[in-house]
Amino acid sequence: MTHTLLVTGGAGFIGSAVVREVLLASAWRVVNVDKLTYSGNPASLADVADNPRYHFIHADIADPAAMRAAFEVFKPAAVMHLAAESHVDRSIDNPAAFLETNVRGTFVLLEEARRYWKGLKTAEPQKARDFRFHHISTDEVFGDLAETQTAFSESTPYAPSSPYSASKAASDHLVRAWQRTYGLPTLVTNCSNNYGPRQFPEKLIPLTILNALAGRDLPIYGDGRQVRDWLFVEDHVRALLLVLAHGREGETYAVGGHCEKQNVEVVRAVCEILEELAPQKPAGLGRYADLIRFVRDRPGHDGRYAIDAAKIRKELGWRPREDFASGLRKTVRWYLENKAWWQPILDGTYRCQRLGVAV
Repeated sequence: MTHTLLVTGGAGFIGSAVVREVLLASAWRVVNVDKLTYSGNPASLADVADNPRYHFIHADIADPAAMRAAFEVFKPAAVMHLAAESHVDRSIDNPAAFLETNVRGTFVLLEEARRYWKGLKTAEPQKARDFRFHHISTDEVFGDLAETQTAFSESTPYAPSSPYSASKAASDHLVRAWQRTYGLPTLVTNCSNNYGPRQFPEKLIPLTILNALAGRDLPIYGDGRQVRDWLFVEDHVRALLLVLAHGREGETYAVGGHCEKQNVEVVRAVCEILEELAPQKPAGLGRYADLIRFVRDRPGHDGRYAIDAAKIRKELGWRPREDFASGLRKTVRWYLENKAWWQPILDGTYRCQRLGVAV
């Protein structure tokens, strides 16, 4: 019998990587629930769109009727909940959208999952015992670290700094409460900064690549010394699937790349790779790094994130396969070779394309 995985946010950066991996590397059926907001891009799923084991539902996770129908029709063996508003700058400008999706949306999904799971306990007890609800979160819920502080772990107290991270912290707490109060079999992962192919161009690495190619400024907040722990998206996906398959019910796993880099280091590294792979520059430009501009820092900007991934390494044997140099080179090369993916985003035509997606 084919098992079904319900993925929320499967047209997003990390979600689409999960969908592709599950369909290409297993016999599972994947049901992708996505609202297709600005960063949800069906083009990220072109490789699997015609797979008979793939089904797309155009719906909002905050819609109880739509979520109930998804559970009743497809009867998933597991849920991977990735749908979220995720950009800090946007959360500062419009926090209400983050509360609606990340908090209320998670609440609705938990309630419909609980309703479905309770039915399984009566009708199909073994399926109820095997069911898992995996909530994917961020290291930003922990706030920031001083330069000398040890890295975040599963026991680090929460101290979110932005509307985005506060909304994700709230959703984490809801998931754990539904496990403690109702017994819903849940798992939580908190990951560090992801990068890789198909990331929406507002994020630091793709923004740097595409601005540099166009000869536009490369903006860096403040002095650029903010530190992030970078994780290649395919390594993150392997971790998520290991946790779903073998993680202990009710547990949290921190997932990180053990790769701390200052933002300015990251931008300069992208520029150096572009010097090699894209030497033909816009007219009048000397070196790509000449485009770097330091701009006013954003409010509440965290200084440093870092993840101690010892628990997932010890319990599940996971560790990153890509180091930053290899992962970044793969990422830059992908953007150079896949203009057809990102050009519609830059010129706005992909918004029209999304409206025509069959559901």
